[in-house]
Amino acid sequence: MSTSRRTFLRHAAVAGAAFSVPMVASSRVLGANDELTFGIVGLGIRGSGAHLPGFQSQKGVRVLAIADPDQSRLDAVAKTIQSRYGLKVEAFQDMRKMFEMKQIDFIANATMNYWHALSTIWACQAGKHVYVEKPLSHFIWEGRQMVHAARKYNRLVQCGTQNRSNGTHRAAAQWIRAGNLGKIKYITCFANKPRVSCGKRDKPLEIPPSIDYDLWCGPSPKDPVYRDRLQYDCSFDWRWGDGESCNQGVHEIDIARLILGDPADLPRRTISIGGRFVFNDACDVPNTQIIYYDFPEAPVLYEVHNLRKAKNSKDVPDFRGLRTGVTVDCEGGWVDVYGGKAYDTKGKKVADIHGPGEDHFVNYVRALRSGKREDLAADVLVGHLSTRITHVGNLSYRVGAPAPVAEARKRIEGTGEFVAMYDRLLEHLKAHEVDPNTAILGQWLECDTANECIKGHAKANELVRGTYRAPYVVPDLSA
Repeated sequence: MSTSRRTFLRHAAVAGAAFSVPMVASSRVLGANDELTFGIVGLGIRGSGAHLPGFQSQKGVRVLAIADPDQSRLDAVAKTIQSRYGLKVEAFQDMRKMFEMKQIDFIANATMNYWHALSTIWACQAGKHVYVEKPLSHFIWEGRQMVHAARKYNRLVQCGTQNRSNGTHRAAAQWIRAGNLGKIKYITCFANKPRVSCGKRDKPLEIPPSIDYDLWCGPSPKDPVYRDRLQYDCSFDWRWGDGESCNQGVHEIDIARLILGDPADLPRRTISIGGRFVFNDACDVPNTQIIYYDFPEAPVLYEVHNLRKAKNSKDVPDFRGLRTGVTVDCEGGWVDVYGGKAYDTKGKKVADIHGPGEDHFVNYVRALRSGKREDLAADVLVGHLSTRITHVGNLSYRVGAPAPVAEARKRIEGTGEFVAMYDRLLEHLKAHEVDPNTAILGQWLECDTANECIKGHAKANELVRGTYRAPYVVPDLSA
């Protein structure tokens, strides 16, 4: 059902900008040779630097429109599209106006985390298919609403966890599951990604006049900003972002889940330790963090280092010589999953593992043309099941408090390799001359998979459900 702009906006303002009825503006059956048209929402590095070329470079795919609250970004990207591709696009600060365009088949959603859920739901309700960046959600509850939206409005929604399409990663997971090195003992995921301080201002950052700040904030608080940069650094503020263990971590946790056979359950329990050290800035997510995910198949451990290897050092921390990746320790050796290499217990390489893969954007277009959800490498449900794992790990940290090293050791007693990971954390803090007793010791949280929450923990469950700023409220689509 098509609708006028006035009707569209009237519905958008009701019930937190959720539509009262399905609005299918583009529901045609796509054929293998039909031209696919798309719009991009969010024109940062991923939107303009990855989504645009990733889709526009494919035969029979054409960009029609762009949307971003920042008019300067709109002007710059429209100019780039004109010069690079010879195409003139419609440009909107308000994404809802782009979603009205009935000739658009799908939306390339490269908004920031806190906008992912509502923008994807709006697009589905407007009859658009959606490719949405990772991590899928800002809160666990809204991730499930994204799944509901895709199913309710019969849309193909792909999560941007592109490692799912990587042939080496998939082949390594299959090789491990086949038992080539025996039983899995534990999986280590890690991200050693140096970041810089986001700054700490005495007076709020002046928002450029080119930005519609109300639209920029959307579902999140419309608060003053005391960091030095508005864009992207919001990833390191809990109000708008989810930190490295979710932002980057969903990639590694998604592959760990693939290796374990894609379990649909949350871990039985989880705990996190870490802190935001050295920077003393306006951001608040940890820049050094370890997490234990207790899966019955095998424990999964995650390690984040956003600081350099040591004070005044330019070197980057690593794990087994690797900066970011997944390793799997088995009875008969270990596997570097991202590198596609397997080693025996003595460190001798015993296999190079590779397999056929596919570009993630290409995979999505192929699925759109087939109309088959099973052709998606990372359906919205897959993205949700992996993203919610990273959220529960962060929940442990967020309900934690500073504690002495002795108390931390007592709390994690019996967790095997996680104790060694904690020892690495202590060495890292020592190298930065940081008092380890100031680290946040998270609580053990027991996960309730059926209800997608934490057992008996009201404070943690407030963060599971999330809060929204009217009228940008994520609708409950569970009915």
